[in-house]
Amino acid sequence: MTPPRWLFWHRRDLRLADNLGLAAAARATAAVTGVFVLDPTILDAQAPATIPGALPAVAPARLWFLQESLRELAESWRAAGSRLLILRGDPEQLLPRVAAALGAEVVAWNRDVEPFARERDRRVARALQADGRKVLAGWDQLLVEPEALATGAGDPYRVYGPYWRSWRRRVEQLEALGSAASGGLDPLPAPRSLIDCDPTALADLPVLGQAPGKAPFRGLQHDFSGSDLCPCRPGEAAAQQQLAAFCTGLEGGGRRAPLLTYDEGRNLPGEAGTSALSAALKFGTLSPRQAWTGSQQARQTVAALGGAEEALASIQVWEQELAWREFYQQALFHFPELAEGPYRPQWRAFPWENSPERFAAWREGLTGMPIIDAAMRQLNESGWMHNRCRMVVASFLVKDLICDWRWGEAAFMARLVDGDLAANNGGWQWSASSGMDPKPLRIFNPATQAAKFDPEARYIRHWLPELKHVSTRDLLSGEIAPLERRGYPAPLVNHKLQQARFKALYATIKA
Repeated sequence: MTPPRWLFWHRRDLRLADNLGLAAAARATAAVTGVFVLDPTILDAQAPATIPGALPAVAPARLWFLQESLRELAESWRAAGSRLLILRGDPEQLLPRVAAALGAEVVAWNRDVEPFARERDRRVARALQADGRKVLAGWDQLLVEPEALATGAGDPYRVYGPYWRSWRRRVEQLEALGSAASGGLDPLPAPRSLIDCDPTALADLPVLGQAPGKAPFRGLQHDFSGSDLCPCRPGEAAAQQQLAAFCTGLEGGGRRAPLLTYDEGRNLPGEAGTSALSAALKFGTLSPRQAWTGSQQARQTVAALGGAEEALASIQVWEQELAWREFYQQALFHFPELAEGPYRPQWRAFPWENSPERFAAWREGLTGMPIIDAAMRQLNESGWMHNRCRMVVASFLVKDLICDWRWGEAAFMARLVDGDLAANNGGWQWSASSGMDPKPLRIFNPATQAAKFDPEARYIRHWLPELKHVSTRDLLSGEIAPLERRGYPAPLVNHKLQQARFKALYATIKA
């Protein structure tokens, strides 16, 4: 007897291993076909017209990462015995059509927190159900579901500290359940021995082919040229390799695992002290359970060797970073209006100066402040920016240049390989002081930040090679003599004066 056919719709879960929705489908039937839809509504979107520069909503770096991850994912489906169908169009129209062509009884997918995705999924579900199909949708991209945690008053968390404590208790409860198939956190293996569909049933479907060699899938072209510079590597296999290198170190006597010195290393942009797994978590080439398991295995190894205090503290800091990711995800889920504006209503009335010229100089790394320009050059050339630098450049745009944080949010999404609405929005609102942060005002001094976290100016010299001849002291302070600049711009603003100006403007809206 032929087993019933199911479809699994990939979105932010571009992997076979530890994919909860796919695993549920494979437990129900071996006849599972994968689907990915390139949605022009997303791929061709532009930033709001109110933001200067005609910025794309989807960065070329993300298109590159998506393309390469889909290429590997298609091969993984073939190795498992089935196939991945890649189509371009409206999922509401295409998925019922694919399900009908293949005779699929059920379409499964993993849920998303973003407002657009949630509304799209409701429309797709209604279209499938109207056609007599069943829908199976559950959570996969978070360790803790956004509805699972609430304050004592039953409200969503708005402050990270209490959220972290509640989240950590819940994670411990989930760990005790064991396998992810039972609701626990132990990752699941990839499905094997799947049954392919009848290829003749695909004849009338607009399935995109893949060109030979390294050419992109049709409809997924991009002009990203920084793949060799980007520390985020596409695909499920690369994500596993990067996780292992981060948690356990390189084989053959290589450097110590960065996780064990993460508390300090994460703040040094000139060092490889972070996991570089942000894009893998954004696209789901790595699951949060796999990330968590890697950290716990490292914790067990450290404990067995005597429990070095620094190493255990660093592991906890990374655990807290995973919780930060989920804090912003649950915030966007419960407060979808965050995607459109500030959490704190008084910020809607802030008198931004919004100079297009200053914004353009910031975006292109031409502000005359070396640490800012080095970070923006890193973003523009590699598609990625160190997290410490993200905070510094965000503070500079908002509180030195006095530009609306939403301009910076859009500029980041136009370039970042790991651009994620929840994380990017949460980070920018934190930097702008408009978000869910109990500290009312935070201003970073770029020179102080550079001196503290790039004291030898290695990061600055790497991304601003035209300033290699300048003394470290002057690179950190930004006070470079005119003859030493050699074409490098003079500073746009004076931090001390702009800090005072920003505070005066802030006083006009402070509740």
